[in-house]
Amino acid sequence: MRICLFEDHSVFDLEPLTLTRPVFDLLCGTSSLGQKQGRYFRPSAAGAMVRPCLAPLLREQDPHLPVNDSAWLGLGPVVMVNGRWLPPADDGGFVLVPFEPCLGMIGNEVAWAVVEPEHLIGCTPLTLPHLLDDWKQTLPWRQAGGQMIARPWDLIEQNRDSLIADFQQFGAPSSIAKRPNALSVVGPEAQLWLDPTARVDPQVVVDTTSGPVIVDRCAFIASFTRLEGPCYVGPGSQVLGGKIRTGTTIGPYCRIGGEVEASIVHGFSNKYHDGFLGHSYVGEWVNIGAGAHTSDLRHDYGEVIITVAGARVTTGCTKVGSFIGDHTKIGLGCLLNTGTNIGVFASVLPAGKLLPRHVPSFCSVKHGNLAENDDMEELLPTAEEVMARRGIRFTRTHQHLYRAVYAQTEAQRREALPQAEQRRWARSA
Repeated sequence: MRICLFEDHSVFDLEPLTLTRPVFDLLCGTSSLGQKQGRYFRPSAAGAMVRPCLAPLLREQDPHLPVNDSAWLGLGPVVMVNGRWLPPADDGGFVLVPFEPCLGMIGNEVAWAVVEPEHLIGCTPLTLPHLLDDWKQTLPWRQAGGQMIARPWDLIEQNRDSLIADFQQFGAPSSIAKRPNALSVVGPEAQLWLDPTARVDPQVVVDTTSGPVIVDRCAFIASFTRLEGPCYVGPGSQVLGGKIRTGTTIGPYCRIGGEVEASIVHGFSNKYHDGFLGHSYVGEWVNIGAGAHTSDLRHDYGEVIITVAGARVTTGCTKVGSFIGDHTKIGLGCLLNTGTNIGVFASVLPAGKLLPRHVPSFCSVKHGNLAENDDMEELLPTAEEVMARRGIRFTRTHQHLYRAVYAQTEAQRREALPQAEQRRWARSA
């Protein structure tokens, strides 16, 4: 069986997280959506169909992956898998995929489609939405199960259950004999999985009362840290005297301190010092300064409204923190308001008060005021230096992608900046 992970138009409703990566690379639980889809179908081969600006980066990351390759699609039957689909929990069995063309649906959305080469004639990222509409009209439907990730906060809402479901992928729990003597476990011992290469200092408390705690390879847990399950500490990450609350995923090579609750830190990001991060998703290469705090609950306990892709959206949730794009810097002492959306390559400095809830990509906040931050000759070398410090090479492909994202988000800046100026003049008057 072959599968092809694709993006539909709704990826724009997941900004800023999808500005710099395919939607199936977003984390939920201990792995990405794409990895979960791969485990669900267990394909013999896989390809991808993504936005054209992302295709060069995927090819660079995996030269063997067919990306936007119509010839590969035409080689035989294929399961087209929506990259926003969070599959149902894996029970360890094999999924019986129909041999005949059909659609796996969640509501009116296509989660996956079993199709033949004749269904994929002329299939490109631009024509795929029309093909999906045609398939809805012509192919039989069946229930796909699982969830569709429609908005950034959906990942946070689903993360706790995904962590619990993913725990079985890690095999037998850690042997008590191999655990550090000074590691204290509160709750079922069998709910702790500790990689043999992980380092755990004395005076660490692991609480598995509400779910599993997973510490992956080469991670480091410093003294006076508390890990509350379900939670996950990814490969090479460091938790430095932190309080990691339930429902938290820490991706690879992060440095985390302070209090983190029900949040996802994608990878290669720093929140080294004290400060609160709650019900939030932090992208890659983000730095959050000492004493920065994220509000995730309104004082009136009302529904949180957030700006996504330039539009105000009701979340249906009472707890929503911040969504922060790649290469963004949050200064020490910043106070992020409930339901904040900060784009990529943003710079946010403290103002002694709650900061704007919407900071478009390539913008800065200084003294509480929003301004454009468009000096690419300064931003890109900084990104290169940050990545080099973690042993990751900044390539021309990254540069072209970030310039494309700058152009793509120009309209959001044009709309947000005059509005911010009007509010500033109204306050001063």
